[in-house]
Amino acid sequence: MPAELSGHMTATGLTTIGFIGAGHIGSQLARLAVSHGYTVVISNSRGPETLADLVAELGPQASAATAAQAGAAGDIVVVTVPFKNYLDVPAEPLAGKLVIDTNNYYWERDGRITSLEDETTTVSELLQAHLPTSKVVKGFNNIMAADLTTDGSPAGGADRRALPIAGDDASAKAVVTTLLDEFGFDAVDAGPLAEGWRFQRDTPAYGTRMTAPEARQKLAEARRASDGAERDIPHPSES
Repeated sequence: MPAELSGHMTATGLTTIGFIGAGHIGSQLARLAVSHGYTVVISNSRGPETLADLVAELGPQASAATAAQAGAAGDIVVVTVPFKNYLDVPAEPLAGKLVIDTNNYYWERDGRITSLEDETTTVSELLQAHLPTSKVVKGFNNIMAADLTTDGSPAGGADRRALPIAGDDASAKAVVTTLLDEFGFDAVDAGPLAEGWRFQRDTPAYGTRMTAPEARQKLAEARRASDGAERDIPHPSES
């Protein structure tokens, strides 16, 4: 698919981002995407008609659809739902696609999930298992939603904010790194999806404004509950 949209060439060379979920993070990312020349197709659990105001705000580059339609339309698909609903994400339309997972596990909202509580897996690994042929990259989960449209800055600045990512596919992470840079952030690779816990809730990198060197340090400082980590860091946002 050509990358040129209304005379604007996107940095990733892609044109359309599908959103499964249109809450705080999803709507802010949609605003960023439109401002950088992407077409966005947005969905939520309540139906396309409930997104009329957001679509009107975003303008002609935006449309509302079902989750399956948004997934099918996207060159990149952002999954940004309350984690308790992750099994409702339609797998077939996302087959073979790059999927950005912004999800966080809040047991107070999602209920207790044993495999996360006992730390035998991670949020993004569970989504990857549900989407076996997709290329899942964890990202945008550790930043306050409002900061997405205010904290971006040009590349090269000493204080440029960095956001961690994790994923098992190097090419997919490269695309997300480019997207982050386009949106005004440095990407710091935390490793495979199994390392995504390093910037989940209750870790030093969660909700913290960091430069790239600071992010690497905070990722290294992360400890799991089984190692005695504290569990009282506030949530930066809901999905």
